[in-house]
Order: sequence, then structure tokens, then C-alpha cells
Amino acid sequence: MTKKWIFLNIVYSCTFAGILFLAYTGNLPKQISVIPGYDIYGHFILYAIPSFLGHQLLNKKWLVFGKISLPLFPFLFTIFTVAEECIQSLSHQRTFSLLDMTMSVLGITFGCWLVERKIH
Repeated sequence: MTKKWIFLNIVYSCTFAGILFLAYTGNLPKQISVIPGYDIYGHFILYAIPSFLGHQLLNKKWLVFGKISLPLFPFLFTIFTVAEECIQSLSHQRTFSLLDMTMSVLGITFGCWLVERKIH
């Protein structure tokens, strides 16, 4: 684990938390809505980046459950993502979306795939 990965994870975690805060308070910039499909692409990109960074930070650690192996950070981040999307149904500013959740999980999968393929 290098200082570079720790620094990048901290910076992106703060950015991600800020975006979630803006979303839950209804303060996301209105200008992004002019981009067609911004929400779909946004979920993919916003979740691919931390998956990539987190998987690197944990040195590509995997969990093994019998014959099933799962990458540790992407697995835990997927649990967080599904829970967060479900919690949105309780918010006045957000709504649950299966498409958003799917794009987020695909982003997580892609970020992990990039690390495993040593494309960085």
C-alpha cells in the first residue's frame, strides 16, 4: 500500500461524500441535467473510481467463501451501494432506481476489472 493510493482514496472519498451530501440535500448543480443520460453515466463513473482505488488500496485482497471468491473492497462497496440506493426511498430529495443501482454495480465491477487487468 503506497501513500499515493491512500491519498487518492481520501481525496475521492471526500469528493464522493460531498456529492452524496449535495444529492440528499437537493443541491446538485442544475446544469448537469442538460447532459443526456447524465445520471446513468454518472452512476457508472462515480462508482467505478472508488472501486478501482479501493481495490488498489487493499492490494487486491479477495474474500473466499468455499468455492466463491469475491474482491474485498468491491464486495463491501457493493453492499454499501445497494443499501444506499434502497435508503433513497426514505428521502424526500431522492428516489430508488433499479437502473441507477445497476449502473453503480456495473461501475464497481468495471473498476475492479481494471485493477485485475493491471490497466492503470
